[in-house]
Amino acid sequence: MTRKLFGTDGVRGLANSFPMTPQIAMKVGMAAGRLFTRGDYRHRVVIGKDTRLSGYMIEPALVAGFTSVGMDVFQFGPLPSPAVAMLTRSLRADLGVMISASHNPYHDNGIKLFGPDGNKLSDETERKIEALMENGLETGLADPAKLGRAKRIDDAQARYIEYAKRTFPKNLRLEGMRIVIDCANGAAYKVAPEVLWELGAEVIKLGVDPNGFNINEDCGSTAPEAMAAKVRETRADFGIALDGDADRVVMADEEGRIIDGDQILALIARSWQSKQTLNGGGVVGTVMANMGLERFLDSKGLKLVRAAVGDRYVLEEMRKGGFNVGGEQSGHIILSNFSTTGDGLIAALQVLAVIADEGKPASNIAHVFDPLPQVLENVRFKNGTPLEDMRVKSSIEAGTAQLNGKGRILVRKSGTEPVIRVMAEGEDEREIRAVVRAICGAIREVAA
Repeated sequence: MTRKLFGTDGVRGLANSFPMTPQIAMKVGMAAGRLFTRGDYRHRVVIGKDTRLSGYMIEPALVAGFTSVGMDVFQFGPLPSPAVAMLTRSLRADLGVMISASHNPYHDNGIKLFGPDGNKLSDETERKIEALMENGLETGLADPAKLGRAKRIDDAQARYIEYAKRTFPKNLRLEGMRIVIDCANGAAYKVAPEVLWELGAEVIKLGVDPNGFNINEDCGSTAPEAMAAKVRETRADFGIALDGDADRVVMADEEGRIIDGDQILALIARSWQSKQTLNGGGVVGTVMANMGLERFLDSKGLKLVRAAVGDRYVLEEMRKGGFNVGGEQSGHIILSNFSTTGDGLIAALQVLAVIADEGKPASNIAHVFDPLPQVLENVRFKNGTPLEDMRVKSSIEAGTAQLNGKGRILVRKSGTEPVIRVMAEGEDEREIRAVVRAICGAIREVAA
């Protein structure tokens, strides 16, 4: 049975349209609650969200679903996804829920589910939830005396702030550092600046005025230019840009040069290798990881294991190989010493720890390798399966032949939105741009 609702990162879509309707949200709560009710004790679920307007619609629907099957609900309000995963474990909850569409615009929303161990649910578990949603919800309703209760947890943000600070080395501080933090008007708009300030930094805040509509709007990790410009304007030492639910991060040095996920992986791998705390003999990246990262790791006697795109798949490979560092070029960085999912703030703290320890500018530390030219273009489509069309397949084959082993092409469908992502990488940037342009043209012709 294939999954119909769940994609690579939970259920996601246009708010108040299928599948992101109150009815579906309530059914998700009922089905997930039933599946994770495994004993006679009072079961509990924790719920966090980002700052989208539609969160006010989705959250009560989920609460209704969970309480109807006898689960107690703890509501956090705006809080990063990794904080929800952490607090799922800390509060001994049976299930964790994050209401967010991550880096998507405000009009989208999503539901991410975490198991009692703080890990995202497996494909198989999501299939079981969908099966229950289609058949059997009526038989799982709780008796009137056993209905669940809902409660607000007022200090959830403070708990995460303390947790994040404990991941930073005790012998180091951020005194004397001026740091720009762009919270994308999202879930971390309170906690991220507070963590940096409490560690001693002078904090310059961006994207901390959410209004329900401006999450990820020309800000955050998907638009880091605003953060980089502010770094240059204020002569800051470092810049950090999170996305809407703060599970990914992009950074900038004091010159405003962008530091992406691949560079972050390289920096942390080098640092942890020198401290003999790097496990698995390398790191886990994705099929999108730059070949420059692979070459750098190889020069250090380390390996790069490539997983499918999506931090859940990165984590699966990390578990298989015993790795404790993994992530994506887009900025999902998983450091399993600290977290069970991508955590943009904790990843930023690890990079800042290296800078503070070595006492050098970020520009001398955070650009670890020279990336190969890589071109990525997204093509939106409405219907059908463009990648199965022979015209598209022929254009990909022609591009592969043109690169002739001097680069690579990756064409894939997004798991979170109706987009085909076309990437080419190689030594000659003009050549790979031409290849991407040709493939995208074929896809647009088919999708028109």
